[in-house]
Formats: sequence, C-alpha cells, structure tokens
Amino acid sequence: MTAVLTAAALLLAAGCSGDGADKPAESAARATESSGAPPSESAKASGGRTPPAKGAVDVERTVTEGLGSPWGLAPLPGGDLLVSSRDEGTISRVDSGSGKRVELGSVPGVAAAGEGGLMGIALSPSFASDQMVYAYFTTASDNRIARMLYDEGKPAGQQLGAPDTVLRGIPKGMIHNGGRIAFGPDKLLYAGTGEVGETGLSQDKKSLAGKILRMTPEGEPAPGNPLGDDSYVYSFGHRNVQGLAWDEEKRLWASEFGQNTWDELNQIVAGDNYGWPEVEGKAGKDGFHDPVAQWQTSEASPSGIAYAEGSIWMAGLRGERLWRIPVSGTDGGGEPQAFLKEEYGRLRTVVGAGTDKLWLATSETDGRGTPKKGDDRVLELKVK
Repeated sequence: MTAVLTAAALLLAAGCSGDGADKPAESAARATESSGAPPSESAKASGGRTPPAKGAVDVERTVTEGLGSPWGLAPLPGGDLLVSSRDEGTISRVDSGSGKRVELGSVPGVAAAGEGGLMGIALSPSFASDQMVYAYFTTASDNRIARMLYDEGKPAGQQLGAPDTVLRGIPKGMIHNGGRIAFGPDKLLYAGTGEVGETGLSQDKKSLAGKILRMTPEGEPAPGNPLGDDSYVYSFGHRNVQGLAWDEEKRLWASEFGQNTWDELNQIVAGDNYGWPEVEGKAGKDGFHDPVAQWQTSEASPSGIAYAEGSIWMAGLRGERLWRIPVSGTDGGGEPQAFLKEEYGRLRTVVGAGTDKLWLATSETDGRGTPKKGDDRVLELKVK
C-alpha cells in the first residue's frame, strides 16, 4: 500500500490532470505543449454527411444548493433526484420542485481520500419492483460496486439497506479511480474505471483498471463480452473514464481524462483498444481507436456526459464549461460548442432530466475548486 501511495504522490507532483487539478508544474508543461496548437479539435462527420445544426442550452433554475462534494446523480421515477457525496459517503434525495434534501443514509465501508470515495450511482433497470440503488465506491482495499435496497418507509438516514457487493477488486489509488456506472439499453451494468496512476494496467487485459467493464445486474461478466464470457472487460486502454452515455442509436460514448495534452470523447466499440499509455488523443496508429473529439486539458478535464437532442453533453472540471458535441446523423461527431464557461465553476456530472432537459452538478467543494456561497449546486438546463 505504501508503494502505491508513494507512486500516486509522485504522479501528482509530476503533473497529472486527474480530476482537473491545476498544479504549477502541470500548468507549465501544458503551456509548453499546447503552444501554437488550436484550442480544440474534433472529428468531422465521415461518409459525406453534414453535421447537425448547432444548438444551445440555457440554465432554467437552480434545483438545490449547499451540497458537499456531489459526484453521482440518478433521476428517480417521478422526477426527483438521488445525489451521492464523494467525501461524505452519503446518498440524498432531492425534491426536484422545492429543492429540499433528505439524506437516505451512508454507504458503509467508503474510504474517501484523494480522488476516491462514493462516486457513481445508478438505479436498477427493475427499480420499480426491486428498489435497488447501485453505487461505485472506494474502500480501504479496493474500488467496488454494490447495490442497496432503498426503503422509503424507514426514517430519514436509515433508508439504505446493507450493501450487497456485486463486484470487488477494482484497483484503487489516490488518483484515477474512474467511478461512473450506468445501465445500458441492454439492461447490463457498465462501469468506467481508471488506471490508478499505474499506466501499465490499462493495457493489461486481466486487470479491471483502465477499462470499461460490462456485467449483469448480479455482478457476473456479461455474456458475449469481447474477451470471453469470463472477462468483465468491454474496452481497454483507458486512462480514467468518468462519463458514459448512449445515444438514440444505442451507441456507447465515454469521456476520458488526458494527461498533459488531450482529453477525449470516444465512441466505444466492444473489444477495442483506446491507446493509453501508448497514445494520447488522435494518433492514427493501427491497433488503437482514435477519439471522436479531443480538447486541450485546460479546456475540459471531463467527467460526466449525457445525451440529449442529438448531442453528447460533457461536463468539464478544470475547463469549467459544458461541451456540446453533435453526434446524431454522423459517423463521428460534429464541431464541439462550449457553454457556461467559468459561470458556475467546475462541472462534475450531467444527466438527462427529460427529452430536452438536463441536470448538471457543480464540483467546487471537492478540494480543487474555490467554493462560493451556494456551492455546490444542481442546475436544471433547457436544451434548445
């Protein structure tokens, strides 16, 4: 454990984007590497298709504020929202109308440190009947995924049942713990993991680190996974995946932290190698799947993503902005647009709140922001 913590500390000191930290050494390296480069690049639509027309987004209202280190968001049937706190290890319910918060309870075993803690949450595909909430979190020994019964009939603070671990043994570190989980259109559970600062794990097909994993709701490797029915690995060669979303064509998209040069939005193909640590950004090298879009790390450091109105919407931490990347009607992606630049600080998670609405969580209280009165908050956005 000491060796892992020492390695993580060295990586942080050397300059590593992680959750969007802006270290002096890192800033200097990025300034040098980005000199003369365009502010952003994106893949153009292929096959002669024309990218969709540009759109926009407006902030309609603040749903709630005063949150501490919010990380995961999960919309409930009926319109309310579950929010996880990375550092506090709790899950709360937010009334989407009044903004009133009720703490459901704490997740036992959460060991919050560095970029680890209670991160992504997701509802069971059968939530209406089983009332199960899934969570990805860091313990003293690993990252793991567990499910808990949500019992509204119990008193506030006691509404989460004992965790039933569905997957354990995902490597943990002070940095790059991944943490996003989501159920896909196939009703299977997907998880984005990080390489915890040990770059070789991304290319190690036997490791759960630096991957997108796919499993059954019970935590077994999903039948038909590309590396065999005994493997959880759906794609590999990732540095730190914190965003997962599917479009109307059921294509999977993932956001990924770069190191010093390029952050990425990837279209995920089962079994493909996304390059880390051999390549960062678009390399055009055989055997590696290039990203659809890439950004200077100062412009993004992306976490959550969502799909709405023909586009992927991507929350930026260090970039402090919300990116829109048109994807419908294209084989790749249209030109990205930035919204809310430096208006609300670091942006952590974005999820769909209806056909043309999004919920967006800020991340100023995660130890790397500059909290202002009201931080952190959840905003409701209108997509136009």
